[in-house]
Order: sequence, then structure tokens, then C-alpha cells
Amino acid sequence: MKEITKYYQDKNIIFKDFNEIEPKELKSRKKIKIYCGTTVTKDYYAIFIVDAKSRFIRKNANDLIDLCETFAKYLDHNFKKKELLISSPLCSKAKAFLKENGWSVRVDFM
Repeated sequence: MKEITKYYQDKNIIFKDFNEIEPKELKSRKKIKIYCGTTVTKDYYAIFIVDAKSRFIRKNANDLIDLCETFAKYLDHNFKKKELLISSPLCSKAKAFLKENGWSVRVDFM
């Protein structure tokens, strides 16, 4: 968790509240890290971290959006900012699909 807050501090985003949610709490078996953060300027972030060896494709993007909807229902909150931090290769169609749905994709993590 320390690496993530440091990563965002380098981007001039400071969190006043930052929590990790286990995928099991959302009834998911995916190997993904999920964080919920509130910045000093009261922006709510849903941060998903994917660290896989295989390519992140459009099907994975659909699953991620469904997981985010479950996450929003679980916390009873709609997030202003939804971000995907990824270190594996990313399909251009998946990236375009996520951007169309209001996601920010950062491939430079880790």
C-alpha cells in the first residue's frame, strides 16, 4: 500500500483516507488488488491493480467494469475517479473501451 500512495504523491495526488478491499469481500476470485481512496480535495478514487503475465484484453475490461459496479454497490458509493494500474501488456481495444467508460489507465505502474 505504501508504494501506491508514494506513486500518487509523485503525481501530486494526496490521500487522506486509503483502504484496501479484498476481492473475497466482493465475492470475486480474481487476482487483483482493490483500493478505495479519498483525496484532500474530496475526490473519491477506485483503484484496481492488475499484475499478470498475460495480455489484458477486452474480456478482462468487461470483467473489470462489472467488478467496479459490485465494488460501488458494496461501499454504497459511486466513484468520481476509476483507475486501472497495470504492469502487463494491454490490448488497444481494451484501453479504448475503458477510456470510453470513464476510466483512467496507467501502464507505467511497478
